[in-house]
Amino acid sequence: MGDSVLGLIVTEELYIKYPDLDESRLSPLRSGIVNMRALADIARTLELGKYIRLGKGEEVTNGRDKNSLLADALEALIGAIYLECGFEKSTHVVRELIKETLSSAMAKGAGLDGKTALQELLASTGKGSPEYQVTETGPDHDKSFTAVALVSGEAISEGTGKSKREAEQSAARSALEKLSSTNP
Repeated sequence: MGDSVLGLIVTEELYIKYPDLDESRLSPLRSGIVNMRALADIARTLELGKYIRLGKGEEVTNGRDKNSLLADALEALIGAIYLECGFEKSTHVVRELIKETLSSAMAKGAGLDGKTALQELLASTGKGSPEYQVTETGPDHDKSFTAVALVSGEAISEGTGKSKREAEQSAARSALEKLSSTNP
């Protein structure tokens, strides 16, 4: 239930804040806010991980910091707030929780994922397409990935994650921030 309440509130907030954006920009912006990584980051700011009840296996593999578990915990919290306090209070809480994530998402490409936003920035400056070099470490049950974003063969930034995609997105967002600050 919490994911539905969250989705509705975020959609309404985006529609109110950015009435001139069409659906092709609002939809990825919404996805940039209600995705697992963004929700996990919000959950970390609330320190929700220390309140999650875990089995021994999850405890041993650092489950309190897993994006999927943190995102689920945040959605459950939002659902509980909705059930206990109603839609108006839930709306207030969610708007506060997503405020920084929303601003950050708009600054990093109006809702485009990091790789797409970097691709568009490079295309607009005639620098071609980014490439990614990915390495992995760790045992099969707990792999970590590191991606290096390359522009014209030059390493621009690095990102890490629990999947190849997550590492590439992290590297792309870092490259986007770096290139955006040097080419305003």
